[in-house]
Amino acid sequence: MRWWPKFKLFMQRWWLVVAVVLGFTLSIVLPIWYLAGMEESVRRYIVGINVASLPWGILQTLVFVAFLYLLQYGGGFAQFKKAKIDAGKIAVKFEDVIGLNEAKKEAWEVVQLIKDRTTLKKIGGKVLKGLLLLGPPGCGKTLLAKAIATEAGIPFLSVAGSEFVEIFVGVGASRVRKLFKQARQYAEAYGGCISFIDELEVLGRSRVFFDAFGGSSEGNSTLNQLLVEMDGIVDTDAHVLVIGAMNAPEETLDPALLRPGRFDRKLQVARPNLEEREQIFAYYARKIKVDPSIDFGRLARKAVYKTPAEIENILKEAALIATRNGHDLITYKEISEAIERIELGVAHKLNMTPREREMTAFHEAGHLVVMYLEHPTNDVFKVSIIQRGGTLGVVHGVPKEELHSLDRNSLFADIKVSLSGYVAEKFQYGTTTTGVSADFTNAMARAHAMVWSFGMGANSFIGDFASMPKEQISESLKDRLNTETQDLLRKAMAEVEATLKAEWHIVQRFANELLKKDEMDYDEIAAIFIEYGKPPKLPAGVRPALPAEPPPALLPNGEAAPSNPPRSKPPFA
Repeated sequence: MRWWPKFKLFMQRWWLVVAVVLGFTLSIVLPIWYLAGMEESVRRYIVGINVASLPWGILQTLVFVAFLYLLQYGGGFAQFKKAKIDAGKIAVKFEDVIGLNEAKKEAWEVVQLIKDRTTLKKIGGKVLKGLLLLGPPGCGKTLLAKAIATEAGIPFLSVAGSEFVEIFVGVGASRVRKLFKQARQYAEAYGGCISFIDELEVLGRSRVFFDAFGGSSEGNSTLNQLLVEMDGIVDTDAHVLVIGAMNAPEETLDPALLRPGRFDRKLQVARPNLEEREQIFAYYARKIKVDPSIDFGRLARKAVYKTPAEIENILKEAALIATRNGHDLITYKEISEAIERIELGVAHKLNMTPREREMTAFHEAGHLVVMYLEHPTNDVFKVSIIQRGGTLGVVHGVPKEELHSLDRNSLFADIKVSLSGYVAEKFQYGTTTTGVSADFTNAMARAHAMVWSFGMGANSFIGDFASMPKEQISESLKDRLNTETQDLLRKAMAEVEATLKAEWHIVQRFANELLKKDEMDYDEIAAIFIEYGKPPKLPAGVRPALPAEPPPALLPNGEAAPSNPPRSKPPFA
């Protein structure tokens, strides 16, 4: 029977209300009973004196109590009202969490430990005290915490790390105490309680012990209080499971918070894989009107590395575009536009001169051809010569599949794609524009990282020289590393020149198409490459229809052009 713990919980939560009601009742009933036995004149005199002095007495009492409360408890600054959320009202079950299959397996084990805590204690085991959810924003950490609370059937308290941050000394620690006091009350009454702390890094970042100005003392005391509450001397063994979630690296947290007995279980909530992305697209598509012919598998391939929140946002943006265009259904075209709008920005048509527009078209065509033909891991999603986000044009490339590390070929291909717009301008006009600035920045950064950090240069310098203090590296070694970086860029440039020279007729074709259409989608791009005998290298992708013969083309020097295309990438800044 849990009626006594529940009665205790009720009295602990509402004792003040009960005391006020009883006190108010007694303060009315007893005086009336006492005055009823007095003479009329005496009764009137006593009542008159008390009524006349009542306002002043009330004012004095309020002022005294207010000052006492401010001095003793910090007043309103330490208020921390956090209502319990019933597990039944959350109503999020594991089947409602789409994707996250690996994370759900581990979370289900946590639920079983909560449910079987009595059996676990009998054999001498201890129930988890802390579960840390790590992963990028928008991957479902909060949703997973709600599912754990629902499946375990215990009360759920949700707070944010910022709620413990105050400028007043001692307020953060006071709020931590109040949170855990409330959680233990519910745990005693219901057999357990979950406290979910979102953005844990705000509250749990590493302590600073040598602070000349003392600005970190408040953060230290708040964290110290959390450490004590999670695994310290307390007056009850009520089971409180603390679930923390954060996007920051694990190293941000204080080591004492990660030791066994506190956050002793870590759960990675990663970005969804291809199959999970397809399920997420299908799940969110049920909430809107989508063309039944849409292939969610194709959308999933175009959304590599996207989180569930980003996928939901893509479909919401597509719904807005469809509404703006007066359509009743969301088609692939609206979803494609939504991805572009989110990733590339809103399109703005500029009044460019014919020559500037043509140079932009050749620049982007160079990127496009090299990315399509030369890049081993990226495919072309779209090419455009409409201004977006400060760029005059863009080749939007997407990864073909999830990769967690890049090899030398991929990084070198990135450099070649970045330089291809510069080479295309030079081939066509014999000069280049300032639009190559961002491309050079990207190429230099990649080449520098390959030589200085990844040991991918021609001379095979081993080690991460970028992590070393500059004064510890000799000038001669710096010169050799920088020379090797330039050699890598020159090699990439030579390969790009060879590719574009061999496929110049395809570059011209795409430049002309862009001048006519401004933008081209993947299907249109692939169709042209198929004309030239260059089928797409897509994993289980959509195959566009085969058009007719390619038009004749010449190199800038008037020579006849052969036939063999490339692949494309980033923007023209």
